[in-house]
Amino acid sequence: MYGFVMADRTRTRLLNLLKSSGPQTAADLAAMLSVTPVAIRQHLDGLHEDELVKFEDIKGSVGRPKRIWSLTADGHRQFPDNHSNLIVGLLGGLNELYGEEGINALIAHREKQAEDCYANALAPLTTLKARVEALADLRSREGYMAEVEETSDGLLLIENHCSICAAAAACQGFCRSELNLFRKVLGPDAAVEREEHLLSGGRRCVYRITPLKRRAA
Repeated sequence: MYGFVMADRTRTRLLNLLKSSGPQTAADLAAMLSVTPVAIRQHLDGLHEDELVKFEDIKGSVGRPKRIWSLTADGHRQFPDNHSNLIVGLLGGLNELYGEEGINALIAHREKQAEDCYANALAPLTTLKARVEALADLRSREGYMAEVEETSDGLLLIENHCSICAAAAACQGFCRSELNLFRKVLGPDAAVEREEHLLSGGRRCVYRITPLKRRAA
């Protein structure tokens, strides 16, 4: 029984890692999970049989082709999407009853609720980095698998999963609202631009956050 539990746990960690880090070789996955390459390949083979992962053999200049593993569409669907069918159905009904004005009012209401929640959590924090890290933590709790990376000129807020992807696909206003939300809660000391967009063909959503110098009074 213990062996089955460990196997399921490793499969879950593999799926999470492929979701958050993107396509990887078996050797890279083994190193990141501290598991032997042989064991990783066995798990990948099982996930491949279940149609949750796929691979592509990339030819290099020398040696054998490198096998790169990634999630399939079914693999991506293993992650929560906040009851997508229900949400899309409700959006369709709202649009029929109240039109685009009703949809926009709903998006604005959702944005205001999130702004109040995020602003309260970020208010005590004095540095931009701390605010972005706190925002990433809040987003991760909501299912976005968010993380922060430092760059030479600022920070990247990376969301490896969109927990409202179906709703956002049905109405792009949700994506515009979230960008506007981040700009509001991070304040006038930061410029926020979206560099990668899941619904525009990207693997994830990435926001570049650049600190701005305040003008002297």
